[in-house]
Amino acid sequence: MIVLYTRVSTVEQNIDRQVIDKDKYDYVLIDKCSGSIPLFERPKGSEIEKLIKWGKLKELHVHSIDRLGRNTIDVLSTWKELTEKGIRIICKNPSLQNIDENGKVDKFSELMISILSTLSKFERDQIRERQMEGIRIRKEKGLYRGRRINTRDTPTKLLKKPKSKKILEYIDKGYTYEEISKIVPCSRTTIVKVKKTREDLQKVHS
Repeated sequence: MIVLYTRVSTVEQNIDRQVIDKDKYDYVLIDKCSGSIPLFERPKGSEIEKLIKWGKLKELHVHSIDRLGRNTIDVLSTWKELTEKGIRIICKNPSLQNIDENGKVDKFSELMISILSTLSKFERDQIRERQMEGIRIRKEKGLYRGRRINTRDTPTKLLKKPKSKKILEYIDKGYTYEEISKIVPCSRTTIVKVKKTREDLQKVHS
């Protein structure tokens, strides 16, 4: 099954340039939502995830590579997941494909994705730096208190958090701690804590 996916931020935004030759696709999925939402959590993006689980998705076409996720890290995660499943991604802007027509990894695109991976690390470092700067400024103003006493989450509440659910999802998919820490993003300590909390709860209820 060949699917064309695109996303626009508002209902007023014109999508004509993103859905050219739509008749050659089995499905055309259009999300009208914020790009800050991860691909598989979007209304139409979730349909792509279902097609993947059912083994029906053969090719995914997108007008722009940023349609694959909310940020560089998310895009790389989607690219990696689909490539591992043998699903072709064909992007028009820039012109990239993960797998060529012969079923082999496209070397040029692999190089471009490697560059994106480097940029994603820079992006994470920048976010972390801004967070630390914000904490420093709040400390200087006497506004930063850190974690309040007795605010530690219960095991059940911890596992219900969106970040915890995402961590467990990638653990179940077989991703390494290092990969998960880059995708979510979060620390290795958090990953271990969430994993152990789930295991402890499973023992209690077994």
